[in-house]
Amino acid sequence: MNSDHLLSLLLGVPALGAFVVFFMPRQWARALRLTSVGFMLAELGLSFSLLSADYTDGGYHFVEKVSWIETWGISYHLGVDGISLWLVLLTTLLTPIALFVSWTSITTKVKEYALSFLLLELAMLGAFISLDVFLFYVFWELMLVPMYFIIGVWGGPERVYAAVKFFIYTMVGSLLMLVAILYLVGAYHEASGHYSFDLLELRHLIIPRATQIWLFLAFILAFAIKVPMFPFHTWLPDAHTQAPTGGSVILAAVMLKLGTYGFLRFAMPLFPLASQLIGPTIALFAIIGIIYGAWAAWVQKDAKKLVAYSSVSHMGFIALGLFSMTNHGVNGSLLQMLNHGVSTGALFILVGVIYERRHTRLFSEFGGLAKVMPWYALFFVVVSLSSIGLPGTNGFVGEFMILVGTFTSNAEVGFGPWGRVFTLFAATGVIFAAVYMLHAVLEIFWGPITHKANETLKDLTFREVAALLPLMALIFWIGLYPATFLDRSEDAVNGFVQDFNAKYEASKSDDSLRLWGEPEAPADAPPADAVAQGDDAPSVAAAAAGGAR
Repeated sequence: MNSDHLLSLLLGVPALGAFVVFFMPRQWARALRLTSVGFMLAELGLSFSLLSADYTDGGYHFVEKVSWIETWGISYHLGVDGISLWLVLLTTLLTPIALFVSWTSITTKVKEYALSFLLLELAMLGAFISLDVFLFYVFWELMLVPMYFIIGVWGGPERVYAAVKFFIYTMVGSLLMLVAILYLVGAYHEASGHYSFDLLELRHLIIPRATQIWLFLAFILAFAIKVPMFPFHTWLPDAHTQAPTGGSVILAAVMLKLGTYGFLRFAMPLFPLASQLIGPTIALFAIIGIIYGAWAAWVQKDAKKLVAYSSVSHMGFIALGLFSMTNHGVNGSLLQMLNHGVSTGALFILVGVIYERRHTRLFSEFGGLAKVMPWYALFFVVVSLSSIGLPGTNGFVGEFMILVGTFTSNAEVGFGPWGRVFTLFAATGVIFAAVYMLHAVLEIFWGPITHKANETLKDLTFREVAALLPLMALIFWIGLYPATFLDRSEDAVNGFVQDFNAKYEASKSDDSLRLWGEPEAPADAPPADAVAQGDDAPSVAAAAAGGAR
């Protein structure tokens, strides 16, 4: 296989699948399901080729770059590194699973449903592998359209309200980020003499502190809404409650990660001074989200809402680890993105299983299900223990690394002495998680069977077991041997932390608008010396100490 175009192939397979599905007759429901899942499985197989690269250099692999809108420096620039690798594989694994579990529950507009999932996979993958900020923004916005329809067309009774709320929240943040991107590109033009939307060039730009703060806040708002962080979380329970099972799986397992990925890939490296200044405040809101999400989950009467609020809590851990700016904290957060996708995706599948049988998710309607659905009970308990963070499961490794990273965070670019306080409060979220998850297990599975309808429920089918087994395997694989995953991300994370610190020091020493390091100028760009001539020309620090990776 020609690896020079592997990433384009990854984008091309779901695009081709969408094209084929679009022209298939609507009445061929079974063929539509098989075709769409077939393309997604082909995509999954293709994505395993990404593992062939050596990620110990911390750099980008399978890079493709073609000029797109040359006048504005916009390019079709793709690449994958140790930070994006596992998120890409998470996407290609969970998208076919999410569509597969909807095999029998979605009986109307099957063609449009399959088409929406293929387009959603295309958009999510594009966002994870884009190295051009404009291209990233295009994929970021494209995600909204299929998810809006998945919630609004195939959701519950209040699906339109939930879909509109999801769309408006995300769109407001996205528009502010677009304004910040345009300002950032304008600043780069002022410093270099040419326009560029290329992330690998923009990260060499140093911006005055006051401007950094405003641009950072615009980026952070867009990503915080997507996570979602407290207090921007209110769209999430409505969206999850109304979305069909497949939509909830993708929303929680993949789409939320694009918010924390945005922190790591864009907001923090582009604006290190603002990140250092505002990071502790973001950590405070993350801790509030951890505790609030756990308490809110505890009092829920609907199983799906409990899992939705647990996502708010778990995503708070990820944000906390990122802004600790330690190798353990950042790498733990990256691993926890994968862990949360696996565990929460499995929980939404399991809640969907029982909803298909009983058409209710209220705890009061269950009790004693372990007697009639023993395999279902086994899977649910294992996934619940994973969500709690039981040692030996995936959840423990990520949360432990995050807490260690937060505790050891230094004062210069992290939390300093506040790190120990943050660790103490964040650790209570682990305790609360055990309370609400074990309470749910107790309500659903133990005690007498009080409702006659529960006495004849069918246990897991072959299709449902097939969908859950890969996630169960990952729960124990990551929990027992996390080195498989950490080794491929470690060097990229170490490089990120080192470059962040270096750019922070360079920004602190000279707060003027300038270039830092040795950006790779386009072939048609004027020489740096020529750009710097003139009394009003900005300083170009091409020879500054250090350099972004």
